Amino acid sequence: MPGETDLKTLLESLHPVIRDGDYVYALWPHGRPLEGDIEAAVREAEGLTVVMRRDEADRLGLAYDFVASWITLQIHSALEAVGLTAAVSAALTHAGISCNVLAGFHHDHLLVPVADADRALDVLRLLARGLVLRTERLEDRPEILELTARAFSVSPVTGQPVEGTPLEVGLLRELFECDEYIPELSIVAEIGGDIVGHAISTRGWIGDLELVGLGPIGVLPQFQRRGIGSALMRETASRATAAGVPAIALLGSPLYYPRFGYVPATSLGVEPPETAWGDHFQLLPLPAWPDGVRGTFRYAAPFERV
Repeated sequence: MPGETDLKTLLESLHPVIRDGDYVYALWPHGRPLEGDIEAAVREAEGLTVVMRRDEADRLGLAYDFVASWITLQIHSALEAVGLTAAVSAALTHAGISCNVLAGFHHDHLLVPVADADRALDVLRLLARGLVLRTERLEDRPEILELTARAFSVSPVTGQPVEGTPLEVGLLRELFECDEYIPELSIVAEIGGDIVGHAISTRGWIGDLELVGLGPIGVLPQFQRRGIGSALMRETASRATAAGVPAIALLGSPLYYPRFGYVPATSLGVEPPETAWGDHFQLLPLPAWPDGVRGTFRYAAPFERV
């Protein structure tokens, strides 16, 4: 059966699956006979590069640096297909995930850093739906405010319909205009040119330490529970990390957000703005998080008027 060449069909049918185990690239010693379970090999003028499971490389005493997870795109793509590698690479690059591509006769295979494997799967699954994550633009704001009104038309606290305009709409309108607004941390999720989700993070403080507070984060009701909110959460964390932000604070369910790395803020010595929030007030410490932080978190000014 010939491979698929239509890019739209390829993207809609990616079906990414992760293999068990960790994989590495190693330079095979010159003159040593090949042995062991080699998954792939590339011969260059400088020598032979092999790809194999990490435990096999350890057994053979091979040196390596890059440790990867192996993701297979199960769509049978034709070798002459145009655009698939570029689309996949662009989506992963936009998410800050490095990727090495191996093309087989039947499938394309991606080797991504082990730490980014789950996020890479999210990116690929959303790519199959045509989802794009990008920075909010000024002309997006009316659509984002309408989205927020629909996303919060049912109270996340009571589960009951909200009368009138949800307070998150007014809060978001003020956050767009406040001094604590950070353009690159106002992120939209877009499908087919339509905005289906939005997350904003604004400056906050613990004493003199500047970090960010996440929220509101909203997804259109018909697109909820499809991974879009999760993608916005991970994109926020990735961008904040790249910007050197030490941590992200949020108010939300202590049963849901720990899957993204959030912990009760008090476990890190940080008190919520309202004592009654307890473990619902959480922090995601990022690589720039310093030791010995103590104090009460302060949100951007518009939150104080809610």
